[in-house]
Amino acid sequence: MDPVANVLGQLERGELGNPEAVLAYLAGQTLELPAGELNDARRRTLLLLAAGGDPHRELEIDDRAVKALAAELWTEERRAGLAAGLDELALRARELPRVREVVLGLATDLDLAWRLFALTLVAEELASDE
Repeated sequence: MDPVANVLGQLERGELGNPEAVLAYLAGQTLELPAGELNDARRRTLLLLAAGGDPHRELEIDDRAVKALAAELWTEERRAGLAAGLDELALRARELPRVREVVLGLATDLDLAWRLFALTLVAEELASDE
């Protein structure tokens, strides 16, 4: 089975937490983020997390480190790529009303979608350190 379709089905059934973050992460998977740039940005983000206390605390969308990573990786081209990824997910979720509603909400607030994508990149980095 297609892994994205599997995740979308799990989201529709309410089996995964934070559907907005999961969908932003999926939408961002086609973005070109050179490994060196991403690794350097993540390293600086981890330093911000450590400076703010426990680097493994639960992350929030408005966390200073998340906002910093979002700002550092942001370009018009990447934002457009995230929008295209959300459009693709909306098409794939046309038979999944709960998922489609969340995707369309993210598509109307690309700033939120971009910060959620950054949040998932930080969470991914923290998970790889464990």
